[in-house]
Amino acid sequence: MTPPEPAALVYVFAVCRGGDLTALAELPGLGAGAPVRTLAAGPLTAVVQDVPAAGFGEEALRQRLSDRDELERCARAHHALITAVSALVPAVPLPLATLYLDDGRVREALGERRTSFLTALDRIAGRAEWGVKVYAPTGAPPSAPDAAPGPSRPAATGSGRAYLDRVRTRQRDREQRHTLALRAAERVDTVVRGLAVAARRLRPHGVEVTGKHRTHVLNAAYLLDLGRERELRAALASLRRDETEVQIELSGPWAPYSFADGGIADGRIAEGGINERGPNEEEIDEGRISGGRVDGGRIDVAQVNGGGTSP
Repeated sequence: MTPPEPAALVYVFAVCRGGDLTALAELPGLGAGAPVRTLAAGPLTAVVQDVPAAGFGEEALRQRLSDRDELERCARAHHALITAVSALVPAVPLPLATLYLDDGRVREALGERRTSFLTALDRIAGRAEWGVKVYAPTGAPPSAPDAAPGPSRPAATGSGRAYLDRVRTRQRDREQRHTLALRAAERVDTVVRGLAVAARRLRPHGVEVTGKHRTHVLNAAYLLDLGRERELRAALASLRRDETEVQIELSGPWAPYSFADGGIADGRIAEGGINERGPNEEEIDEGRISGGRVDGGRIDVAQVNGGGTSP
């Protein structure tokens, strides 16, 4: 006999060691009606919310995540709750749309990864994530002398070789500028890594995010001790003066999305979970929502963990 479908699922936002989290009950979470609550599992505490299975079951979730506006709403709510938790206690953020059938499945998953979560919590305690991006401005468009011959610009005899030489020169110039930008990005990375306790390279953005006027040459996350913000900003101000061929951007502080996997295999907390870290607000604003996830327009739908079927 097939067991009845549950009326509600358990959405897990983050994992911590507990503490005074009573203020979270006042937050809307996903706006699903039920209050945000905590769920103890030995030394760990999960921050969860009961959500209706009718709206968050596998097929409903697939439809929800295929609607970009709804996906963005969920991602912002997910990120806002994690930010609130991280402001109170060190917390491991979980990916967008991490769902379980019931409290027992959540406790089971946390118990299986207890050591990993505790290791991650030790790593991120007293620290925050910062993002550094380096961009290389693209070259100016071809100048008028290089334009193709037309009715008002007849081709000059013997000018074909000169035109090809100019094209090759522009290509060499672009390649040289890109090489110089990559070297500048490495110098930026070296300086910031010197201030950080951990660093992680992320995939650079494509032209759909950066626009055609610049190329993304460094996308990195750094885990810094709290209190080093002034030192970080001063270092980047100095780098901006020295590395004039690139644009350097700083964002943060963020909850430590990039450093909170705690050695969890493939980024999962249970077999069949989402193999991505959660999104921070910057990624949501840029349209790069990771988790269950929109990245370059591709959607991978999360499944319900702990007894669900593959998507």
